[in-house]
Amino acid sequence: MTLTDRPRHDASAGETGGSLADQPTIECIDPRTGERLAVVPDCTEEQVRAAVERARAAFPGWSALSYRQRSAHLIRVRDRLLDRAEELVETICSATGKHRSEAVTTELMAVCETIDYYLKHGERSLRPQAVHAGSLLHKKAWKRYEPMGVIGVISPWNYPFTLAMTPLVTALFAGNTAVLKPSEVTPTVGLAIGELFADDRWGDIVQVVTGGGATGAALVRSGVDKVAFTGSGRTGKLVMATAAETLTPVLLELGGKDPMIVRADADLGRAAKGAVWGSMQNSGQTCMSVERVYVDASVHDEFVDRVVAEVAAIRQHERGEGDVGSMTFPPQVEVVERHVADAVDKGATVLTGGERLDRPGYWFPPTVLTGVDHTMDIMRDETFGPVLPIMAVDSDDEALRLANDSPYGLNSSVWTRDERRGIELANGLQAGNVCINDCIVSYAVTGLPFGGVKESGIGRVHGGEGLREFTHVKSILGERVRTPRELWWFPIPKGLDAIGIRTLRLRFGSNLRTRLGRRR
Repeated sequence: MTLTDRPRHDASAGETGGSLADQPTIECIDPRTGERLAVVPDCTEEQVRAAVERARAAFPGWSALSYRQRSAHLIRVRDRLLDRAEELVETICSATGKHRSEAVTTELMAVCETIDYYLKHGERSLRPQAVHAGSLLHKKAWKRYEPMGVIGVISPWNYPFTLAMTPLVTALFAGNTAVLKPSEVTPTVGLAIGELFADDRWGDIVQVVTGGGATGAALVRSGVDKVAFTGSGRTGKLVMATAAETLTPVLLELGGKDPMIVRADADLGRAAKGAVWGSMQNSGQTCMSVERVYVDASVHDEFVDRVVAEVAAIRQHERGEGDVGSMTFPPQVEVVERHVADAVDKGATVLTGGERLDRPGYWFPPTVLTGVDHTMDIMRDETFGPVLPIMAVDSDDEALRLANDSPYGLNSSVWTRDERRGIELANGLQAGNVCINDCIVSYAVTGLPFGGVKESGIGRVHGGEGLREFTHVKSILGERVRTPRELWWFPIPKGLDAIGIRTLRLRFGSNLRTRLGRRR
């Protein structure tokens, strides 16, 4: 759909002056109340391809701009974001059920931080870089970063603003145009993003298509030059398989089962507060939430007592009040219930919560489990809900072994007063990101590349690495000194092989280097 003919909300209400009678649609639900929020188009393959073509038509002009010219437009986008902050917060909260303060800090502020970082540091990351030409002393070499073309962005429902805007604005800074397919659970946020980019001069650089899995598959197959997908590992594998049909490169930010290691010497008060916030923030629906805790047995009971006290203080009121909002997606509530039930059946103890709240919408209370082990789904599979399982361990080595005993490797944390030991454990964790005496917040440092290892993803967002994800690297070899011919051209000079061997020994021989070093 274009930025002018798509509906903001329910087209049947007549807000757009049109009708969706001939258009497949998707109904959206407010997770706080269970009531209908909006009806949006379920875009067809033809509509997706048309959106890609509009973005492709805009690419030559946009990519020809200087970095500073593109930055000027993205500053205007940020200004529109700030002008519409209240409206955007309500759109985010009504689509996700999250607390208003979470919408402000983890959605709007996170995006503004990303834009600000690339305004200040992005141009340097994309400058041509000289490369030593090795033995070819009469040559000069450099590499340059060029935009790829049209980027397909498929974003999730848990952070529908941040996780759409981060790849979008990064791709745009790098000189690409983009087509966004927001989650069918939270498409109203994607439509609001499209409106931010609706500009008389550059209105086509971002296209928005709403729809379900078929729409996403159509985008992957549409001829885009790269796909940036954020979501579950299962869907990520399908995206990668589909993209492989046309050798379309992918950037995948997938799930996590992020461990937290609490040593005996940790500040238990801080660690307990961090564990509760890191597991319950956004109702646990964060890819880098604390999903399992390994705490030294000598302080296990005290740590658990502190955690339970912190959880008891959490306020979970309706419609954005309190500390924790509702969950967003009904099937995810069912996953949480299934994981808790499996753990209890296998011997775990529920200390708080454990059952969904009896109120309209999708509400699950903060839940703490003890007596857990790795036979339980809740310690193996991504729960993605407000649940904190805590397991006692006898040593750092056991904690590290269990933390790494996972197909995931997104985020993790170590809690200790011993800085040296904390760094050693951080180095030993199989994860793309590690926090020491904190959790989750590494994503907020936009200069740090963010991404996972193992089944948690491929590629990085943020930092110079994230910007270069949306470029092709072109290698160029030029002349430093012009010669009539190269030594190795035909006809091959007599004795070139002997000259070559002597050159090899002089340049790379370790014995000669050692002797020369002794003489010095």
